[in-house]
Amino acid sequence: QVQVVESGGGLVQAGDSLRLSCAPSGRAFATYAMGWFRQVSGKEREFVAAITWRNGNKNYADSVKGRFTISRDGPSNTMFLQMNNLKPEDTAVYYCVADPYGRREYSLQDARSYVYWGQGTQVTVSS
Repeated sequence: QVQVVESGGGLVQAGDSLRLSCAPSGRAFATYAMGWFRQVSGKEREFVAAITWRNGNKNYADSVKGRFTISRDGPSNTMFLQMNNLKPEDTAVYYCVADPYGRREYSLQDARSYVYWGQGTQVTVSS
């Protein structure tokens, strides 16, 4: 069974930083791209950032550009999301996602691109 597991969420104040991590668990899989989505209860799921594994191309939502940085460690298949200057509106459950195939039927900002989803980690930013 393949899983991706997030870690690093927590409660911080506005202006603080957090670093999320995501690593595979279970059977190894090839990776075309990995990314992060977030969701607030009662609202639509929102794309945050994505990175392609082979060439490291990065893609960000406008709301996090300049504050969040996505990166990956190839050998360990681990992905990171460095979140700086956090704002209360960043409060959400953050989900790690992985696309092992790279069929590119949808853009990396589209949730339908991703096969594997983590359980989510809560990020809460107080004002």
